[in-house]
Amino acid sequence: MTLTLEQLAARSMYRRAVEAAIWGIPAVNFDAMYQALVRDAGGAANQIVYWSRLLDSRNQTLTPNPDAVYVMPFYDTTGGPVVLEVPPAQGGSITGSIDDAWQCAIGDVGLAGSDAGKGGRYLILPPDFDGVVPEGYLPMPSPTYSGFALLRSNLAGGSDADVAAAVDYGKRVRFYPLGDGDEAPTTFVDASDGPFDATIAYDASFFEALDRRVQAEPWLTRDKAMIDTLDTVGIQKGAPFAPDDATRAVLADAMSEVRAWLDAAYERLFATTFYDDGRWAFPGSLDLVHASEAGFATPDSYPVDDRGVAYSWAFFSAKTMGAGQYYLMAIHDDDGGAFDGSSSYRLTVPPNVPVTLYWSVTAYDRRTHTLIADVPWASRSSNTPKLHVEPNGSVTLFFGPEPPDGHRCNWIPTHRGRPFEVLCRFYGPQAAFFDKSWRLPDVERTP
Repeated sequence: MTLTLEQLAARSMYRRAVEAAIWGIPAVNFDAMYQALVRDAGGAANQIVYWSRLLDSRNQTLTPNPDAVYVMPFYDTTGGPVVLEVPPAQGGSITGSIDDAWQCAIGDVGLAGSDAGKGGRYLILPPDFDGVVPEGYLPMPSPTYSGFALLRSNLAGGSDADVAAAVDYGKRVRFYPLGDGDEAPTTFVDASDGPFDATIAYDASFFEALDRRVQAEPWLTRDKAMIDTLDTVGIQKGAPFAPDDATRAVLADAMSEVRAWLDAAYERLFATTFYDDGRWAFPGSLDLVHASEAGFATPDSYPVDDRGVAYSWAFFSAKTMGAGQYYLMAIHDDDGGAFDGSSSYRLTVPPNVPVTLYWSVTAYDRRTHTLIADVPWASRSSNTPKLHVEPNGSVTLFFGPEPPDGHRCNWIPTHRGRPFEVLCRFYGPQAAFFDKSWRLPDVERTP
């Protein structure tokens, strides 16, 4: 079979588009959040978007935590260093990290961070910074000009007063360019009352977002092998991205394959489980965790495929995983059946959960990895008011389209006809969690 030059070019573009997309997902994921900041919340770089209430499904980021108050500064250091001031853990506390535009953590902050709950002034430095860090600042060199911090203002409980107190504490965070001085104002943008859509578009527009990141950021040495690959799909640093209709059709076709590949790779994550004979898994490879903690500077390791999978269903990374939080996820019940939003399930959380802060359980839409739309709430947690706790300290949670009789407060709603997934969060995990002397049982399907 002899191929024409046009056919060869189209095939090359298709193959390289698939590879470029998997490589570029964390940057496109970040770009989607930044675009939502600007488009949906009316914010801008070097401002803080926050939610003055717990999240609901109007927030369409990937697997957000609806049991925490989110405070998210978005930094831009093209004009110079930016200061992030975290208050001391008095009357509240922060768990969070600062991530670059590739969502690789450059540092943890708050209780599990460099300030260890004492508060601190973090100085986010641009890639080309060659100046002197002023005394009293914690330097955070960023390999990219832009990025964000995900700060969770921890709740003391689940009442309205507890939420308001966490919001007030979160608004004690300060964020401003270094050159503006210590008295510079911090701009907060409340995104609670409208949509905040940061889902990834699996069509040709994906490459428009990828082009924005390529244009905005320096080439990292680890990624220079992608320059020719991106050139093939029409992305060149310093040049406009202007695909014709034929190119857009090839790119859209490639993104269909990318989505199918990511979904299959996501399923494979659950072949390796946290417990030897259970369904719960840490939703990421150890190679990715180690590489990310090392800033992807580990010799002979660059798990691009694993990274692409991770950022197709989530955002954010911590510098030290397990210090401030840990996650277990499941997509199957105890018999191996996929979670079905039309069916009913239960999960019994044993007593004495080994955490210093709180635990939570959230159901997400399996197809989009976002909060399930058109349900009254998405999760239950140890902070949920009026949560029924058994005399022995255990908590039984129920999943399904309708609440079981007498258990509405312990019910996590699902949507009929749509698959779902379950994510458990453990904030301030302790030794018994990791040595597995405390164990989370599998979710059971009920009649």
